[in-house]
Amino acid sequence: MAKLSGIGGRLYRGETSYDFIGKRRRWYGFSILLLLASAITLFTQGLHLGIEFKGGSSFTVTSANASIPLAESALRDAGVNTQNIIQKVGNDKVRIQTEPLSNVQQNAVQDQLAAKFNVSIESIDSQIIGPSWGKEITRKALYGLFGFLIVVMLYLAMTFEPKMAISAIIAVVHDVFITVGIYALVGFEVTPATVIGFLTILGYSLYDTVVVFDKVHENTKSIVASGRSTYSQAANLAVNQTLVRSFNTSLIALLPVGSILFVGAGLLGAGTLKDLSLALFIGLATGTYSSIFIATPILAVLREREPAMRALAKRVGTRSATAGSTESTSKQLVDRGPRNQPKRKNRK
Repeated sequence: MAKLSGIGGRLYRGETSYDFIGKRRRWYGFSILLLLASAITLFTQGLHLGIEFKGGSSFTVTSANASIPLAESALRDAGVNTQNIIQKVGNDKVRIQTEPLSNVQQNAVQDQLAAKFNVSIESIDSQIIGPSWGKEITRKALYGLFGFLIVVMLYLAMTFEPKMAISAIIAVVHDVFITVGIYALVGFEVTPATVIGFLTILGYSLYDTVVVFDKVHENTKSIVASGRSTYSQAANLAVNQTLVRSFNTSLIALLPVGSILFVGAGLLGAGTLKDLSLALFIGLATGTYSSIFIATPILAVLREREPAMRALAKRVGTRSATAGSTESTSKQLVDRGPRNQPKRKNRK
């Protein structure tokens, strides 16, 4: 426990260090596997778009005997054989979403639902969303996403440097793509709340990345003049120095989101909370991972290709080799010990 209690201080001072930059191929390989799995899942299963994006009809029934089998029976009796999504919300509500229906079909569904659940037609909350409105929502969501990325790139380029902006955007795209892949895998419905969750995780991912990049910028301001370490070494020190802070911040953020996901959505059956909390939970975890294992290693690779950083790496390497040679020579002299002189014979 004593060792763990002081780990943050030792990481910050460089007394304990893990080579995140040097082992970047491991992290790249793991991320490539996740991205491939997400791509395969999206290609084979696809996203389950909500009614807000693809259009359709929605019916919400409040009844003491609310159940999914009754709702399915009502749709069959109404002659609706489209791909339907039926969810139970809480203990007394059932939400049915269908593809776009005609007025006759919609009236038939309402009649059957009222008969099956023993409620009045007026108490059934019905909505009709056209496909044009869904396309408009999709277009606005994409505009918001791309606008967010452009503004963030400009901010990071002006505050730090363009290569930091490129690395941060790569990490953000990495996070969003993995989150979308997991969404397709579990089959959760994509709703406007999901889009809000995606935009939220973009912000958190960038926040964690900016914290690390700020320390990298501080450690590398005069790195060429000092010549004490390479850019990768200074960036790796920055990751170690911010590691405990990133872990603690992410853990504190994941606890309430996990409570919303597993308690609010799982036990209480709040569907909207499920859409939002899953995106947040996955995004927070992948955002922390990418800021440490993806964004900073990519930044180090981009910067190490610069002529000044290559020259710096050669100087540091030559200095290390010279110091190692001097240390080896000194060690040999110490091991050899004092030279034994021949004993003189006493003359009489």
